[in-house]
Amino acid sequence: MSNSPNSIPNTTIRCAWLNLTKSDYVQYHDEEWGVPVFDDRYLFECLCLEASQAGLSWYTVLVKREAYRQAFDNFDPLKVAQYDTAKIDTLMTNAGLIRHRGKFEALINNARHFLAIQNEFGSFARYLWAFVGNKPEQREIHAPADYRSTSPESEALAKDLKRRGFKFLGATTCYAYMQAVGLVNDHQWDCHCRERIQRLGENGMPSLG
Repeated sequence: MSNSPNSIPNTTIRCAWLNLTKSDYVQYHDEEWGVPVFDDRYLFECLCLEASQAGLSWYTVLVKREAYRQAFDNFDPLKVAQYDTAKIDTLMTNAGLIRHRGKFEALINNARHFLAIQNEFGSFARYLWAFVGNKPEQREIHAPADYRSTSPESEALAKDLKRRGFKFLGATTCYAYMQAVGLVNDHQWDCHCRERIQRLGENGMPSLG
C-alpha cells in the first residue's frame, strides 16, 4: 500500500469507529481492512484471528498478531492442521497469545477443514467469494447506525462452515471476517479509503484457471 498513516494529513476522514489514538489500528484500517483478499494463506490467517477474537475486541487480537504468526507457523494451514496436544500445551504457556485451550483446539480443527475446502474447490478463496457472487458488496455507510453485525451472506457462510465442522465462527464473526478481507466494503461514505477499495473490487475475484 502506498499511503501510510504518517503520510496522510491529520484532517483525513476515516471511519468513525476507528480509535485514532492507536497508530497500529489506524495503519490496519488504512492498509488492510476491507481490501479484497484472494490469497489463501492470508485468508486462513484472518479466519484464525477472527475465531480467536470471539468475545473480545478486535484490537486485543490485532496487537497480538505477530505473536500468533510466530506461534502458528505464519498460519500455514498444512502445519497448523498437524498440531497435537503437546503443541496446545506449549501454546498455553505463550503469554503473547490469548490463552484459551478451546480456541486453540478450534484453530487446529478449522485448519483441517480449511484444507478439505481447498481440496474440494481448488482454493478457499473460490469457496469463500462465491457467497457474495465473486464481487465485493458495497454498503452505504453514512452513520454508525448503518453498520450491521450480520448479513444474510454471513449467516449463510456461518451455517455452511458449521456444517463442515468449523468452530468459533458464528454469523457475527463471519461478518467481521467478510469486512476484514473485502467481501464487504464497509468503509463509510466519506472515509478516504472507500473509493480506493471500491476500485480494487470492481473486477471481482480474479480467475484462478
